[in-house]
Amino acid sequence: MADANRFPLRVVDGLRLEKALRDALLPGRIVANDAGHARRLPRYFYEIPTWSSAMELKLSPSFGLWEFIQTDVREAAPLRAFPRYVPCAITLLALALERFRDATGTFVHIAANGGYRSPRHALSVNGSPHCWGTAVNIYRVGDVFLDTRESIDRHAALARDAMPSAWTRPFGSSPGETDDHLHIDLGYVLSMPRNAPENHLGFDAERRAS
Repeated sequence: MADANRFPLRVVDGLRLEKALRDALLPGRIVANDAGHARRLPRYFYEIPTWSSAMELKLSPSFGLWEFIQTDVREAAPLRAFPRYVPCAITLLALALERFRDATGTFVHIAANGGYRSPRHALSVNGSPHCWGTAVNIYRVGDVFLDTRESIDRHAALARDAMPSAWTRPFGSSPGETDDHLHIDLGYVLSMPRNAPENHLGFDAERRAS
């Protein structure tokens, strides 16, 4: 009998992946965020075998895995082919966005390059929470495009009401602001599922891999 509690994607230790993937994902590496604070990148990832599997898998009632992994040529080359890897915290983001979806009462559209992005993605700078799989850029809610102060501010308020711990970028065109989408993030979450592989490498091996 199949284990009803088992998530269908395999959990992998990023330190055990081949070098090209480790160089793109930087598992466990310490980076600085935009305030200069040290943050440790995710080490454990879900392995996505095919695009079809990403299309079929629902992370929450309203959001499929595929919506969080749409990237273009700005993503590191080793991560544009399958299998692909996404931090395990992506499931927590999907559940949080479900609250936002309920608050809006309509469809929520995630932008391309607006979900998970690796540390080597051209848009990933200053320890972006996108690298943790805990941030999304939403360009449209229902029939409303989020490209005005009114639409962004209104939906940002809805997001913060639905997800009190979430952070949203303010409207504007300066660094750290946005004028063509709503950025929502949960901060820096390191998730280790119950079935994550044991660490046989030890801390010394982790430092060598980084």
